[in-house]
Amino acid sequence: MTPASNIRISPIRDGFRHAALAAALVLAISACGGGDKPADAGTAAPTDAAAPAAQPPAQAVSAQVAAMSVDQLREAARTAQNEQRMYAPAGNNAMEFYLALRDKQPNDAAVTSALTDLMPYALIATEQSIARDDFSEALRLYALMEKTDKSAPALPRLKQAITDAQASFAQRQQQQELDAEAEKERLAKLEEDRKKQQEEQQKVAAERIQQQQAEAARNAEANRQAEAARQAEAARQAEAARQAEARRQAEAARPTAAPATASANDLRLISQSAPKYPPEAFRDRISGEVQVEFTVGTDGTVTSARVVRGNPPRVFDREAVAAVKRWRYQPIASPVTTRQTIAFKP
Repeated sequence: MTPASNIRISPIRDGFRHAALAAALVLAISACGGGDKPADAGTAAPTDAAAPAAQPPAQAVSAQVAAMSVDQLREAARTAQNEQRMYAPAGNNAMEFYLALRDKQPNDAAVTSALTDLMPYALIATEQSIARDDFSEALRLYALMEKTDKSAPALPRLKQAITDAQASFAQRQQQQELDAEAEKERLAKLEEDRKKQQEEQQKVAAERIQQQQAEAARNAEANRQAEAARQAEAARQAEAARQAEARRQAEAARPTAAPATASANDLRLISQSAPKYPPEAFRDRISGEVQVEFTVGTDGTVTSARVVRGNPPRVFDREAVAAVKRWRYQPIASPVTTRQTIAFKP
């Protein structure tokens, strides 16, 4: 088996390779301005002075791959192609294996042809890495392409694209940091406003509570004064009633003139019924007495009776008067008015 047959890309994958080549060609032409003359390999488009420069890795081929033998590199390159590991992963892809093989056999045309076929794959992958901001992968692929062909027309554009993308990414990060700081300040301002509002609400609530407490104190004082006035009025009315009762009893205690025609000595009691004991007074074990003034008619019956004095007042008055009215005396010549004191003991 010749080296060329070992390196040749499988015919089964020619269709995919040609499609990739066509896509890469379209990208390269559009990036270079259509029919314009491509820039030299060492000339890059002017960049912003503030933008970071794209720096590819120092070595495109890993030291482990570079240390492999020629036969190992051929076998590894063929296996990588069959498994579609054209340019990745790093250290285990067909492009690195062929580059290391070319370093060992610079005049192997088959190796050069294989690397030429792999360039479109690397170009497309580089564009995709730039698009997703994977700059380390883009720089690694750029290094592979640069080592493959330093004069490739797409290299200046790719280098500038990586530089611009890195600058844009840095600007986005800076803007995100600024936005995050602004959001932090906004949240801090909201928290400060919330605390101020909370303090104001607490102040208003405290003032409202003080007002309510003051109002409650005023109402309590007004109720106390009203109760004191009520008690004073009740005491005044009680005193007035006591004085009125004292006057009534004093008036009742005044002696009345006996009738000229008869006297109390002429009265002879022939029937006397005991008064009933009021149930309430009996239950409460209350004792007392009532002085009753009554008039005895000529037939010996009691014609009128009234309470002169009761102790305690109005407790036994009714039963005392009712009992006296049932009394009977011997007939007399003329009506006689007299007084009797009736005692009540439970």
